[in-house]
Amino acid sequence: MKSLSGYRVLDLTNVLSGPFCCCQLAHLGAEVIKIEVPIKGDLARQLGLDVELNQKLMGATFLAQNSGKRSITINLKSAEGVTVFKRLVKTADVVVENFRPGVMNRLGVGYEVLQDLNPDLVYCAISGFGQEGPLKSRPAYDQIIQGMSGTMSITGDAESAPLRVGFPIADTIGGMTAAFAISAALAKQCGKRGTFIDVSMLESVMCTMGFQISNYFNANQEPQAMGNDNFTGSPSGTFRTGSGQINIAANKQEQFEATCQVLGLNKLCENPRFATRESRLENRADLSEILNVTLMTRSTDEWTGLLNEAGVPCGPILTVPEALAQPQITERGMVAKFTDVPGVGRDIQVTRTGIKLDGKAPSVDNPPPMLGEHTDEILGELGFTNTEIQTLKAGKAI
Repeated sequence: MKSLSGYRVLDLTNVLSGPFCCCQLAHLGAEVIKIEVPIKGDLARQLGLDVELNQKLMGATFLAQNSGKRSITINLKSAEGVTVFKRLVKTADVVVENFRPGVMNRLGVGYEVLQDLNPDLVYCAISGFGQEGPLKSRPAYDQIIQGMSGTMSITGDAESAPLRVGFPIADTIGGMTAAFAISAALAKQCGKRGTFIDVSMLESVMCTMGFQISNYFNANQEPQAMGNDNFTGSPSGTFRTGSGQINIAANKQEQFEATCQVLGLNKLCENPRFATRESRLENRADLSEILNVTLMTRSTDEWTGLLNEAGVPCGPILTVPEALAQPQITERGMVAKFTDVPGVGRDIQVTRTGIKLDGKAPSVDNPPPMLGEHTDEILGELGFTNTEIQTLKAGKAI
C-alpha cells in the first residue's frame, strides 16, 4: 500500500511546476486525473527537441512529468464543461492549479465554490509570486524567478554571473514544495481536511537559499558569485586533473589534512597561510594552484578513488549521459522504461522520484497519457451515459 493510495488528485496544471508536483503524488500512490483543454492540451505536449513528438502532442517535456496520470479534456470556458468539472470535484481529495491568481475565480470554479461542493478538498494554487502582494498578477517563468530570487546573481563567477541554472530549478522546487504541502494537508487527522495551499515559486526558491541568506542576515556577508568555489570552505570546489576535472570538498580540518597526505603535500598543513580554515579562505587562489599542479599528475578516476578512501568527499564532473550511465543510478532504479507507448510509437525512459520507501523506488504503472485518452472512461465512472458524453463532445464542453 503506497502512502497516498486512495486519494484522487485533479491536475489542472501546465508545463512544469504543477505537473511535476502531481507526478510526485502519482508515484506515491495517488490517482491523478490530468484535466486539459480540448484539442491542444497541456502546452508541454508541444515542447521538446523532437519535432515529431511535438506534432503528436507527446513532446519530450510532457513525457518527463506526466507518467501515471489519466487525461480528460474539459472546456472550463463552457457552462457544461464547468458542470462536468464540478461533478468530478465532488469525488476528489485534491485540486492543483498553476494559473495566475484570479483565473479560477473568473471561470467560476475558485476555492470557495469548490469548497462548498467538497468541504474536505485540499486546494493547491501554484503561482510565480503567490496569491497576494504587489506582484501577484505578473506572469512568471522559471528564468524570471531565478533572476528575482537572487539565484542568478550567485551562479557563475565574477566574470560570468549572472547565470541561469542549467535546468528549470524554480519550477521544480515550486512543484516539490507543493507536493510536500499537499501531503502534509492530507495527513491531517483531526477536524476538516479542507485547506487552501498558496505556493509561491519565488518564496520556494528563496527558502532553499537559506545558507546564503543566513550569511547575509547574520554574518553581514553579501553572497557573491564564486563559480565552483565554496565560499565558506577551502579547498572546496573544482580542480584540474590529468584527465579533466574533479570536485573536492575538503571542508573540515581533518579533510584538508587528509587531502595533503594523499597528494604528498603535508608541509601545507604547517604553512601559516594554509594551516587554518580562515587562512585558507584568505589564500584560496594560491592553495588551489598548488593543489592543481599535483592533481594534474593523475587522472580524475585515480584521485577520486584515493581521496574517497581517505575520507575526503570528491567526485568526477559528468555529462548528463555519463551521469545516467552510472551503476549507482542503474542499480537504484532511478530510471523507468515504458514500452511501445501509445501516441509515441516507441519506448520511452523517464526518471522516478529519487526516493525509496521500505527499500523500493516508488513507481507508476502507466506511461504519460495521450490527450483526452481517458475522457470517456472517467465520465462513465461519474455516471454519464454514452448519449450524454456525445452531447458534451458536440457542444465542445469536453
